[in-house]
Amino acid sequence: MSHTPLLSIENLDIAFRHEGQLSTVVNDLSLTLSAGETLALVGESGSGKSVTALSILRLLRSQSVVYPQGDILYQGQSLLHASEPALRKIRGDRIAMIFQEPMVSLNPLHTIEKQLAEVLSLHRGMRRDAARKEIIQCLDRVGIAQAASRLSDFPHQLSGGERQRVMIAMAILTQPNLLIADEPTTALDVSVQAQILSLLQELKQELGMAMLFITHNLRIVRSIADNVAVMREGRCVEYNAREALFTAPRHAYTQQLLQAEPKGSPRPVPPESPVLLKVENLGVGFPVRRGLLRRTVSTKMALQGLSFTLRRGESLGLVGESGSGKSTTGLALLRLLRSQGGIEFDGQPLQSLNRKAMLPFRSRIQVVFQDPYSALNPRLNVMQIIAEGLQVHKRLSEQEREQQVIAAMQEVGLDPQTRHRYPTEFSGGQRQRIAIARALILQPELVILDEPTSSLDKSVQAQILQLLHNLQQRYGLSYLFISHDLQVVRSLCHQVIVLQSGKVIEQGECEKLFTRPEQPYTQQLLALAEANDGQQH
Repeated sequence: MSHTPLLSIENLDIAFRHEGQLSTVVNDLSLTLSAGETLALVGESGSGKSVTALSILRLLRSQSVVYPQGDILYQGQSLLHASEPALRKIRGDRIAMIFQEPMVSLNPLHTIEKQLAEVLSLHRGMRRDAARKEIIQCLDRVGIAQAASRLSDFPHQLSGGERQRVMIAMAILTQPNLLIADEPTTALDVSVQAQILSLLQELKQELGMAMLFITHNLRIVRSIADNVAVMREGRCVEYNAREALFTAPRHAYTQQLLQAEPKGSPRPVPPESPVLLKVENLGVGFPVRRGLLRRTVSTKMALQGLSFTLRRGESLGLVGESGSGKSTTGLALLRLLRSQGGIEFDGQPLQSLNRKAMLPFRSRIQVVFQDPYSALNPRLNVMQIIAEGLQVHKRLSEQEREQQVIAAMQEVGLDPQTRHRYPTEFSGGQRQRIAIARALILQPELVILDEPTSSLDKSVQAQILQLLHNLQQRYGLSYLFISHDLQVVRSLCHQVIVLQSGKVIEQGECEKLFTRPEQPYTQQLLALAEANDGQQH
């Protein structure tokens, strides 16, 4: 093995320039990564993990980022001082990256095949027809079912988990020798997560590939890493071999991370609490088009036969694998997707209402989307993003709006001093908090939470769950909680519905379903979740 590390980060500082002032986000960071090694970079949201990863390939905006000291070396060659042509030869070819937000990274106007073919065209000079076979094999490998028939799909036609698999396929097409994986399993349920981690391990061995694995999920670190670097507030507080870190962590912060798990259970709903939402036989279908003229030949049902009632102050959890219909349900309830069946909110049928008639209900039903980056307008600062709903639904002065934004930011644990910054200057977890603040500022009655804690580390996740508990108690909020994290669902939800391939497999009271699941699929999901938790402990 060569004595020169594959990747070396030496005494690196990273700072952002804002209105003539420098704000340092990474301090004196030193890491090394050898060929074939997996280094896990862990820590809370905002600790500097993703900023470090993006700096390796110089993907941060050059106008706003500054590197006051240090260097990043790839096979002994400086990346911070490399020319653009030299970087283009390395980016996406020798060093590939799986990004945290697949919906933002994939082009919404191009098919999956076109985007994957572009990688092979740029780095190997392959024509589209020649690339097709390789693309299908790669999509098969990352677990896209019936890959050949999915080539003409657009990103919005894939589930969150499927989009993440396409991102992984795109990254490994060129067989890189260093893969940077920034939260690659965030959007995936436990069963798919296990498959993807196994796949990454196989690829690492097959290609002799090194991996920089960025995550907040310590159970994944336990199963995949050789060495671990723990970051906090831009500094590396512990750098240790995996086993040593889990059996004898040196730093108090590492110990705190290892102990952080979602705790608690939902507060009982008063028996006299009225029904807020009633759903009867909800179904959503998408047209299947074929041929040159793209004629509709059939309908693919993404959701069918869903019925439930949700009372004021009650939480309902929707669980299931990626593509099971969880997010589709949320979009249908918001009337952002056409659906069949009945949706009744506070006694008012919503299905027959036009766009204007729906407007009064928009402030009463809010949503926190799965992907906080694509849900936030990059051209607006945080103040404008959070205040947007107030401008649409409430007549307030500019000063009143600002005071409400400050209060909302404090409530979700964000520093109000950062309200004039833009989404790109925040970590994934911080962006999710911004999205939660935007939803809560209108004091809605029903909040649809689509994987709201999936991009948060365990300690921040616990804080957000406590916040959701408190807000529910204070305002009598109802939650529709979409998640693949069963521990989180158990700590927050009164009822649970288990979906598979758009159909209801099992539904009922949360504690009963967790302790006495009746269906084999539910039992399998719970067993996988317990196995993962066992690995962590």
